[in-house]
Amino acid sequence: MELRDKLEQLKEEVSKIVIGRDREVEMMLISLLNDGHILMESVPGTGKTLLAKTFANVIAGKFSRVQFTPDVLPSDITGIQFYNPKLQEFELKPGPVLTNILLADEINRATPRTQSSLLEAMEEHQVTIDGHTIPLKTPFLVIATQNPVESQQGTFQLPVAQMDRFFIKLSLGYPDAKEEREMIKKHRFGTAAAEINAVLKEEDFRYLKQQMKNVKLTDVVEEYLVKITRETRNHGSIELGISPRGTLALVKAAQGRALVQGRNYVLPNDVKDMAPFVLAHRIYLSAEASLTMTPEKVVEDLLESIPLPVEAEV
Repeated sequence: MELRDKLEQLKEEVSKIVIGRDREVEMMLISLLNDGHILMESVPGTGKTLLAKTFANVIAGKFSRVQFTPDVLPSDITGIQFYNPKLQEFELKPGPVLTNILLADEINRATPRTQSSLLEAMEEHQVTIDGHTIPLKTPFLVIATQNPVESQQGTFQLPVAQMDRFFIKLSLGYPDAKEEREMIKKHRFGTAAAEINAVLKEEDFRYLKQQMKNVKLTDVVEEYLVKITRETRNHGSIELGISPRGTLALVKAAQGRALVQGRNYVLPNDVKDMAPFVLAHRIYLSAEASLTMTPEKVVEDLLESIPLPVEAEV
């Protein structure tokens, strides 16, 4: 199976419903192949829910959505044991986390305790309910969203440990003029509800995840990647740099990009291309730097300061 062909099919199917999100679809696939999860940031109305739901359909997966608010409890996500008076025994009622694609909408509106209830599911692909451990479906992807405009009003900042567990962060901007006109046409002519076909199934993911293990890193690429992550720990504007988990995440992301490009080896450009999505949400700027810069800008400047090694095929 050629993953690059499958990726083009995925984009084509998603574009029947969602316009102009090819890049995001590629990132979602890379995350899924690496058992990673996505933090998606954008203002309301940019199609986050529609994109997640459509992506679930094209991978023949189940979709669940949780609207996070301050009164949402961990059991509302993982599930509960409840007493059935007819049977006179306790029964297990699984929560929405037992799905393939879980949209955790406005995750920063939930309390830290509720946010942390997702950690076991994200890290170990299982949930524990009153002592009962339940494995999650395969594939499994959490897409957590947050609204940058209301980041200080009625919200709880995501814990450092949880931010580090998100594989990549995506920022959905507004569509360009051409894409917005295409959206209007779909709405006017009733094509917004077009039927889409499943492109990837569970057995495809098992095969592709096995292929990921065969994607090679040369010493040159490895040295370049480590230089980037270590530089974040010595940068004057960065108070907390990339953890070893973040380094491994960048390795996996670069391998994923190489695979979707149809290669079994990583190029330096794979590392550079994926670094902003993998690293920006994992660094914390100093108080002084945060007044004038963003983590994304710091990572961008850092990447420009490190010479790109000569690309060489393996």
